[in-house]
This record gives sequence, C-alpha cells and structure tokens, in this order.
Amino acid sequence: MPDSSRSTSADLLVLHALRCVGFVELARVAEAVGLPEADVESELIDLAVAGLVTRVPGAFGGWGVTDAGRVADAERISVELDAAGARAAVARAFEGFLVLNPELLDLCTAWQMRSVDGVVTSNDHSDPAYDARVLGRLADLDRRADVVCADLSAVLSRFRRYRVRLTDALTRVRSGELEYVVDHLSSYHTVWFQLHEDLLVTLGIPRH
Repeated sequence: MPDSSRSTSADLLVLHALRCVGFVELARVAEAVGLPEADVESELIDLAVAGLVTRVPGAFGGWGVTDAGRVADAERISVELDAAGARAAVARAFEGFLVLNPELLDLCTAWQMRSVDGVVTSNDHSDPAYDARVLGRLADLDRRADVVCADLSAVLSRFRRYRVRLTDALTRVRSGELEYVVDHLSSYHTVWFQLHEDLLVTLGIPRH
C-alpha cells in the first residue's frame, strides 16, 4: 500500500521545485513549495554549497539547478517514489493528466486568440460572453483535474501544493484578475506546466 503520510524533506522539496519551475527568483521558489522565503533561502544556500544549485546575481539573476543537481534530484525523487510504494499510483494519475492536457492547451489558445468574422485574431477580452464560455470550460476542466490532484496527493504529500496553487489561480481569475489564466507567473497554465514537468521528472520520463 502507498504511504500517504510520507513527507518530502525540505531540501529535496526546494531542489525539486526549482528543477520543475526553472531559473527563477527566491520568491517563486517559495511560492511553489509553500514555505517562508527565509526557510527556502537557507535550503538554497545549503544546496549551493553542495553544488546542486547556483545563483546568478543582478537584476536579471536568480536561482537554477546545476547538472549535478538534476542528477541528484532524479535519484532522490525516484528513491522517494519507490519508498512510498507510489510509482503505480503516480503513473495512473499521469495517464489521467495526459487526457486533460491537450484540452487545457486548447483552452489557453482559445483564451489568447479568437475567430472574428472568420479571421483569427488576438482576444482583447472585449466580449464578456466569449470569455465566459472559455472560463466555463476552465472551471469544468479544473473539476476533473481535482481527481488527478487528489490521487497524487494521496500517495505523496508534496503534490498537494499543486491543488492549492491551481485553486488560487482560478479564484483570482474569477475575481477579475484575468492574467491568471495564462499570462501571470503564477497563472493556471504556468502551474499546470510545472505539474506536467513534475510528473515527467518523478516518473523519469524525458520531455519531448
């Protein structure tokens, strides 16, 4: 039986999150893992000393995973997965995710572009009825994605953060912050992309 109580250590949580979100500032790593920035920074410094992450200073700088960090993350995530007895459950959840993924991508395209008199153009969001239809599709997809998130969270607690982040993005959209569909760094699409990356890394599947 999978060990649903298993929690990822803070250092691996931070390393793996950085592996999934890419080269980013401290605040985005903290947002991804749901920990205070001070705690995340402490973990990042220790990981940097170990040669697993690196920091580029300056206005356009940030934190990134080194090649050694990618190898270490892949090894530790695989060990965690097997120790929890969760490989089969995560693989099944990934299959469910892949069913929804094309729909989410089509939905994001529909949000950014639309056909007017047979001509495809940028969606300037001047048609509330059109936007409402797209957001209705997003809400429906989110309800179905909840099953995937629940199945993942049941076997590895670190996946719970994705449900929180997706819900936050959708809540912001409903409150009128439309950039949280696609354009914001914490948009629904961004979090979804990171979940996709996480699943690939967790299962050891290369991204094509």
